[in-house]
Amino acid sequence: MTTSAAVPTRREQILNEAARLFAERGFHGVGVDEIGAAVGISGPGLYRHFAGKDAMLAELLVGISERLLTGGRHRVAEAAGRPEEVLASLVDGHIDFALDDRALITVHDRELDRLREADRKLVRQLQRQYVELWVAVVRELHPDAPEAEARVAVHAVFGLLNSTPHLGSLGREATESLLRRLANGAFAALSAAPTA
Repeated sequence: MTTSAAVPTRREQILNEAARLFAERGFHGVGVDEIGAAVGISGPGLYRHFAGKDAMLAELLVGISERLLTGGRHRVAEAAGRPEEVLASLVDGHIDFALDDRALITVHDRELDRLREADRKLVRQLQRQYVELWVAVVRELHPDAPEAEARVAVHAVFGLLNSTPHLGSLGREATESLLRRLANGAFAALSAAPTA
């Protein structure tokens, strides 16, 4: 039996369709009427939920940054004191995001500069906090790794995981497993002695 919490609200439906359409055709390639039609309401009806496309884009990009940071903090708190488990949980959480929200990754890559300056700054601030969360865990696991290397490793893993919009299909389980092994391998490399 499906609970009402599992049914997306009208606002969530609009955002999901906006993300899909923005990813497919770009922010300027999509009209308000098309977004409305995708959720079964008139374009002008969208204005009951959002001031316009700019507001939708801001909510999408600020929202996903907030969700990743909140989820990351929750994962750190759940496995407090066990850095191996924390990192594994962070990796799993980001893999879920990367596989479930491919459209948002594409929208972020293409459209971040279209946000108002205040919203763009907020996205960057939330992203920095998310990176620092990971860096702290990685440094706890690899205390001999310089902080700069840990930070580069975190960014490299994000780049790897956020490449999902460009990947072929292996199926969900196979893709999850491969991404997990690749991410773990990248972090394990911090313990390897550098070659001359």
